[in-house]
Amino acid sequence: MTDRDDIFAGDDPFVIAKRWLAEAFEREVNDANAMALSTVDSEGLPNARMVLLKDIEDDAFVFYTNYNSKKGQELAESGKAAFVIHWKSLRRQIRARGIVTREEGPKADAYFESRSLKSRIGAWASKQSEPLKSREVLMAEAAMMGVTHGLSPKRPPFWGGFRIKPQEIELWADGEYRLHNRFKWSRSDHAGAWDVQRLYP
Repeated sequence: MTDRDDIFAGDDPFVIAKRWLAEAFEREVNDANAMALSTVDSEGLPNARMVLLKDIEDDAFVFYTNYNSKKGQELAESGKAAFVIHWKSLRRQIRARGIVTREEGPKADAYFESRSLKSRIGAWASKQSEPLKSREVLMAEAAMMGVTHGLSPKRPPFWGGFRIKPQEIELWADGEYRLHNRFKWSRSDHAGAWDVQRLYP
């Protein structure tokens, strides 16, 4: 398709996303895998926060968090999410929205074990999104968890991954005179073929 024979080349949006992310890791100064994750609460009021994308699979985007956090609870309740990844250095972004499932098996265990010891202890210590009286309380909790779990802490049962399987993925790149390039991949179900459309900027 001659309309997409440059950075948008290819029919699989996940392949393109992986290619863009690899480029971003070479050029972004900090957190090339940072993404703004959006969820909604039980009343439909949206929430957004930054998380780190940890894997792009063949059909999903994966990140990890505390299941008891506000985002974890909202994801569990709605089963849906949206995100944006914007790379200022590349002048590109990815938007997606879709269905969410948990990743709490061997892949979650392996990723948790790959984290630094302090990060693993921190995961045990933090009651994410709950009120905290002071930083001293948090540090004391971390010290206690360090003693309790030692040098090889296992993944907490309340901590793991979420896998977003998009029904829509939009790839955007900056264009001259704000005439940007936007392409949207969409499908009615996860087994179906992608429909690709160019969008007005």
